[in-house]
Amino acid sequence: MKTAMLINKGPSKAVYARGGFTLIEILIAISIFAVVVTTIFSSFRAVLSRNEAIRHGDNTYEMARSCMNRILMDLTSLYIERPPLYRKPEFNAPPDPYRFFAEQTFTGTQNFTRLRFASTSHLPMGGQTGGGLAEIVYYVPRQTDSQAGSVLKRADRAYPYDLEPEFDERDHDPLLCEDVAEFTLTFYDEEGNAHEEWNSDSDRYRYATPRMVAIKIKVAPEGAEGHEFFSRITLPAYRDKIE
Repeated sequence: MKTAMLINKGPSKAVYARGGFTLIEILIAISIFAVVVTTIFSSFRAVLSRNEAIRHGDNTYEMARSCMNRILMDLTSLYIERPPLYRKPEFNAPPDPYRFFAEQTFTGTQNFTRLRFASTSHLPMGGQTGGGLAEIVYYVPRQTDSQAGSVLKRADRAYPYDLEPEFDERDHDPLLCEDVAEFTLTFYDEEGNAHEEWNSDSDRYRYATPRMVAIKIKVAPEGAEGHEFFSRITLPAYRDKIE
């Protein structure tokens, strides 16, 4: 058997190995790398922002909880006077220095409760020493910028203090809580009726003080979950109606 063998006698072709990348390949690689780095950086920044929001939310939560405890402590030390020490105010008489007063104030885009009362839980500040009787006011300051977050402050003025009916907000009053979305108090009389406001110097309330107070605080930091705090306290001191 004969086997035929084909022999290619044509001109040989040399094969050269490539020694590098073309400019187009380099540009494509750089573009892909830039996309990957940008994606990783964006994800990392999102995680950091989320963690920062969580930390801020935790701080606000602790502030609101401490604020609620402070209000309860102040109300536990409530000071009022009963007859015969207390007498119904006459016409144009100065207000009772130990009156229990609460009103609705409009701040930003909503209403908040402003509470004013006398308490023996005075906190000395600014170099003062010792405790004692003081006028305590919880309030949300009025704002001109509707976009700014609301804050809750506590004014503490040792006796003797100003008896003016109008309360003057002061910049140096201590800030108790930030990102306040709601600060609402409800007052209950001896029959259990609920009131949004109170004035123990007014005939409308028969010069009495409330028997119980319900407190609601809601904080809602931007970018974090909101928290609500609710508590009730039966006041240890009160004054009955005066007919």
